[in-house]
Amino acid sequence: MTARAIDLLDRLIATPSLSRQENATADLLEGFLRDNGVSPSRLKNNVWAISQNFDRSKPILMLNSHHDTVRPASGYTIDPFSPLHRDGRIYGLGSNDAGASLVSLVETFLTLNSADTGVNLILAATAEEEVSGKSGIEMLLAHLRDRDLMPDMAIVGEPTSLRAATAERGLMVLDCTAHGKSGHAARGEGINAIYSAIADIERLRGLKFDKTSAVLGDIKISVTQIEAGTQHNVIPDRCSFVIDVRTTDAYTNPEIASLIAQAINSECVPRSTRLNASAISEDHPLAAAAIRLGAVPFVSPTLSDRALMRDIPALKIGPGDSARSHTADEFVFEHEISDAIKFYQTLISTL
Repeated sequence: MTARAIDLLDRLIATPSLSRQENATADLLEGFLRDNGVSPSRLKNNVWAISQNFDRSKPILMLNSHHDTVRPASGYTIDPFSPLHRDGRIYGLGSNDAGASLVSLVETFLTLNSADTGVNLILAATAEEEVSGKSGIEMLLAHLRDRDLMPDMAIVGEPTSLRAATAERGLMVLDCTAHGKSGHAARGEGINAIYSAIADIERLRGLKFDKTSAVLGDIKISVTQIEAGTQHNVIPDRCSFVIDVRTTDAYTNPEIASLIAQAINSECVPRSTRLNASAISEDHPLAAAAIRLGAVPFVSPTLSDRALMRDIPALKIGPGDSARSHTADEFVFEHEISDAIKFYQTLISTL
């Protein structure tokens, strides 16, 4: 099983699949599944399949991971698109994030496809995860909903060192603009928009919310960009700044955007409110089974396709280490793939 999974990973690494350019890896995954006795379906660059003995009386478990990658980091010392095996490691772009998880879930699906388990399986190899695109998991879930195939729960394959990410923060980016009145700096005329922005930024530094998430803690607000002015002797009438908000399940993203807008004088517009915080109870059968198998629960600081799964209880867990993601000379250990396949199969068999 591990050999077949590693061979697929090698082929994925050798096939460039930057976000929104995943057509070639989607073709590869479709062909691989067909060659191994599965009849896959395709929705744009999302490839999915249903287990052979589908039984409407059983819950649906989705096995999800993504096949798109970020662009290679500038510090690569090897060809990022040529898989390199050395000292038990597999090097290459996407090997760790999230190729190892994807091939482990694919192998798990192939092994359990015709098995008599307590759940139906849907394999979902999705696109555009790295850019939270609208033609990825969000589109696929809408399609499954229309076919009355909405999953009851999901495993999201991401590099967590096989720890159980029972929760992850959401993300919202706010574009803010403070307005003033231009004038000549030497004459002391006008209203300086920079000072107005600074006053709002100070308010944000001390902003507290009434509700705190029992799992994710406090909402985290960071001003990460600021821009103003046209030249040194003109009082700026406009100052723009960007707020990075790491959200929790204590509020919805629109509620948080509204509360922030009420707290400052600057105009405040969210780029998107789609990327929600998510959590699964450690008592949920999926999470509880993973923890019984030794997976240590934790709160993940990074986003995944899970953020777009709305009300589906989802556990993020997979081989590899998140610290290796998006780095030069990215790699995964071969034994991590073997361990993940065994873990996934044992986990599903206990449900």
